[in-house]
Amino acid sequence: MQLRKVTHTLKGVRATDGAGVSLVRVLGANTTDTYDPFLMLDSFDSTDPDDYRAGFPMHPHRGIETVTFIARGAMVHEDHLGTKATVTDGEAQWLTAGSGAFHSEMPQATERLLGVQLWLNLPAKDKLTAPPSYHGITREEIREFPFEGGTLRLVAGSYGDAHGYQGKYLPLDYYDIHLDPHAAITL
Repeated sequence: MQLRKVTHTLKGVRATDGAGVSLVRVLGANTTDTYDPFLMLDSFDSTDPDDYRAGFPMHPHRGIETVTFIARGAMVHEDHLGTKATVTDGEAQWLTAGSGAFHSEMPQATERLLGVQLWLNLPAKDKLTAPPSYHGITREEIREFPFEGGTLRLVAGSYGDAHGYQGKYLPLDYYDIHLDPHAAITL
């Protein structure tokens, strides 16, 4: 087995987006050339609902997919397709904007809101033709794999011979890994 080495590390910067959501932007406009198809990666972690309750009211996307993982808390998604879904502790959502989608994401006041959102750049041939779609990745769909020192949860893609939800346009292995103190995992 040949291990890949880390070639770059990034430090996120505090930012505000949507209608006033406090977050940390790890990937953004200055990193797209290096990390394409990963366009944006935001993390949010707060115990103060004032940091996020204004949310992301109805807004458009086109030519991308967004994958949102909620480790703790709750977020309500609504879109022009008629979808209304709540993503809660340990769940995710996958939105294909493709030819155009309008949606809102409204975090709910909880003890703690903790999660990440990743934007994926659709391949050029699919950017303006892919039909918009939504898939909620529920806890029931997420398989867990214990290992010495922790647990790996397969949110999307594959792990070994196991397969979880996979978007139609870009392959993505998305894991929620829980490590005990001083434990490690090699993938």
